[in-house]
Amino acid sequence: MENLWSDKEASAYKSDLELRVYSSNLLGQSDELVLHGGGNTSVKSLVDGEEILYVKGSGWDLVYIKAEGFSPVKMSTLLEMAKLEELSDTDMVAGQKEAMIDSSAPNPSVEAILHAIIPFKVVDHTHADAVVTISNSINGREHIEKLYPNFLIVPYIMPGFVLAHEIYKMTRNLDWEACEGIILLNHGIFTFDDDAKKSYDKMIEAVSLAEDFLCINADLIFDEIEPTGFDMQKFKHKIKDIKGHKVVLKLNQTQLALNYASNPYLEEFATRGVLTPEHILRTKHQPLIIDDNNIDEKLEEFVEGYKEYFETFANSDMIMLNPAPNYAVVHGFGVISIGKNEKEANIINDIVEHTMLAVMRADRFGGYESISLKDSFDMEYWELEQAKLK
Repeated sequence: MENLWSDKEASAYKSDLELRVYSSNLLGQSDELVLHGGGNTSVKSLVDGEEILYVKGSGWDLVYIKAEGFSPVKMSTLLEMAKLEELSDTDMVAGQKEAMIDSSAPNPSVEAILHAIIPFKVVDHTHADAVVTISNSINGREHIEKLYPNFLIVPYIMPGFVLAHEIYKMTRNLDWEACEGIILLNHGIFTFDDDAKKSYDKMIEAVSLAEDFLCINADLIFDEIEPTGFDMQKFKHKIKDIKGHKVVLKLNQTQLALNYASNPYLEEFATRGVLTPEHILRTKHQPLIIDDNNIDEKLEEFVEGYKEYFETFANSDMIMLNPAPNYAVVHGFGVISIGKNEKEANIINDIVEHTMLAVMRADRFGGYESISLKDSFDMEYWELEQAKLK
């Protein structure tokens, strides 16, 4: 992975927050690190004698974030919250907002407490494709532990307070100076340091290790495939009716998509879950699998299957989201992303491209395995993630 840091450019930034914006933008420039709002960053700084955590505001994208995109939160409050045995989402959001020294700033990231308990000035968190691809494999933890012997390895836990509190307990006796980073299986990676450049360098070096592993163990050579036929207009008409609004379709017929869509066991192959939990907000937990002969039948099956998924895991006060698919894998034809506008369709297509590559790579060294259906549902219907999407 290319290191984009420029000492000359960085020297123009004098304050902690200015340098934090600069290195956050560098991380955001790589789709292989963060994609459409993924990941978060922070810096701890003294303001009028009090330690403040400037953490990425919820909903901001690292590639575009500016100083006003960071939420300034009192460290003392966040550290006290980390010690609590229980904390509801509502109370966490209210407590973090009350502890902000600028009420006009955006809501803090749901990972603000976790950033606070890491005892370093600068914290970087990404959803690096290479790292998550390895952890989303059958023997993922074993591979990760070998690659990162000095990292704290954490099994998948729902983001937010539960994750922060668990890491708080895991690290009470941790020698932080000997810890090179944290890897959240099926989720992402943290690096940290008291120096912005060193934390950034650590992220690039750590992700490069994973990329090297994939080059050796999961090199992909695509067959040259000519797409089959498919009635896009009929599909657009049908999906519009089910969605209940106008749709924009984005067709992907790259060789990656065509090889993916030509797998003979597509029903099982392409429905194994998201690459990283946040993606489910855009893609749902699985795509529609169709061909030109079964559009009506498969659409009906998908909607009924989504309703069953919802009824299996929902609480009585939950309202089901639109049950229509957000993307379709069409046998031998390619992948179709479905958005309410062009921007949304392109975002879904980007996420699906990264997922397809991860699935095919993970299958080269044991098999792809995402988070469980229950964990997927909890993320899809988590009120804090829904609020961020809006």
